[in-house]
Amino acid sequence: MNVARHPEELPTADRAVALGSFDGVHVGHRRVLETARAAGLRTTVVTFWPHPRIVLGNRVELLTTLDRRLELLAETGMDEALVVEFTSELARLDPREFAESLLDRIGARVIAVGENFRFGHGASGTPALLDELGFDVHQVPLLEGASSTRIRQLLQAGEVEGAAKLFGRPVEVEGVVVLGHQRGGTLGYPTANLDVSADVIVPAYGIYVGSALGHRAAVSIGVNPHYGGSERRIEPYLIDFEGDLYGERLIVELWQRLRDERAFGSEEELVAQMAADVEAARLAQRPV
Repeated sequence: MNVARHPEELPTADRAVALGSFDGVHVGHRRVLETARAAGLRTTVVTFWPHPRIVLGNRVELLTTLDRRLELLAETGMDEALVVEFTSELARLDPREFAESLLDRIGARVIAVGENFRFGHGASGTPALLDELGFDVHQVPLLEGASSTRIRQLLQAGEVEGAAKLFGRPVEVEGVVVLGHQRGGTLGYPTANLDVSADVIVPAYGIYVGSALGHRAAVSIGVNPHYGGSERRIEPYLIDFEGDLYGERLIVELWQRLRDERAFGSEEELVAQMAADVEAARLAQRPV
């Protein structure tokens, strides 16, 4: 999938455009993308970065980084993506100006949006207005329960299996592997220590099972209470993996939450529990 940052980087063409933020690329978003693809034209997803709500002064815990969003969008079969820098100036544009400066400019003929999509100054632009402006507008009905807000709620509760159903894929944690305390290696379970973007949501503290790099994994998210920690750490142990991951970008799937994190009476008890967690990871089933 070709990725452009400015309209002039796109070749001249009549386009079917999927329009929205697409944070998380969940099952509701995918219906919008499928609607655009069904039009039979060159398919372009127009997405915004930073998230419009952040620019408008709200705090938003993102479901994915921009890089991961674009990878997921590419997997849906879209021809190209236009990443529009969302600024306060763009937010102040009259909806008609927005349509002229962006949609007309890239040759949009068909536009697929969720039925609640709004744009322009004061969120006054609607799909009906796009229709009045001459675009062939396809409003995609909302999929009940499938929203970024609901997914965030599930992740905050550690309910990764429920969130997976709304994503249409397992929950992921993405980060760069950095140096940690290296206690896991001394206990027989060397873990990677993930540095995750502060803007991206991480599921509730606890012990999870999942996978990374084709290896099943037991994953700790929390503060390592057994050692009196206070800083959040995300530490996957990749079963039967050998190698150096430092500095590498790692995407870890979380399939199931096993338990709360806790302190143990001894290090021997901790190691025994880690062994049980690893065995659970070997037996776990990947959701969806």
